[in-house]
Amino acid sequence: MASYHVPPLEKLVEQFQRLPGIGHKSAQRLAYHVLGMTDEQAKTFSDAILEAHSQIHYCRVCCNLTDQELCPVCRSESRDRSVICVVEDPKDVFALERTNEYNGLYHVLHGAISPLSGVGPEQLCIKELLARMNDGVVKEVIMATNPTVEGEATAMYLSRLLKPMGVLVTRLAYGIPVGGDLEYADEVTLSRAMEGRREL
Repeated sequence: MASYHVPPLEKLVEQFQRLPGIGHKSAQRLAYHVLGMTDEQAKTFSDAILEAHSQIHYCRVCCNLTDQELCPVCRSESRDRSVICVVEDPKDVFALERTNEYNGLYHVLHGAISPLSGVGPEQLCIKELLARMNDGVVKEVIMATNPTVEGEATAMYLSRLLKPMGVLVTRLAYGIPVGGDLEYADEVTLSRAMEGRREL
């Protein structure tokens, strides 16, 4: 029995499958959805991808994604310029902004130090962060890298670079998620929760 073989469809499925978190079945679903679009919808979709790819770049100051010279946070006059929150990824900025609790600036590293993956400090936006310390405005740098081995290593590395510059370096507290049960928490999470405890 001959196999069903449509090269353009297979190519489309293959491209969707390259996206993070998209398996073969999801890629197929997305490909068939795109094929169901009108020509105008398909053009709008492909134009949006090309436009984002050509117009979005790193902010000159914080290395977050923007379509202008400075991102909206760096342009804002109302942000507290004495505090910088360091994150691994632009998605982390959106997550923190959703809380409406933080009013300082950000710095996006675009990764974490991972010798096994061949990522060293020189591959990250670290020199841009250090350059921001020169004007004496920054008083605190919050390490909000992920609670992974790589995230911890990156936070420790940056802390050693920043402390001699006279800045307070703090780390996000990690612990038990709201609504979580202690019995299901792992040892590392529990010990972090103990370390990060505060007065009521």
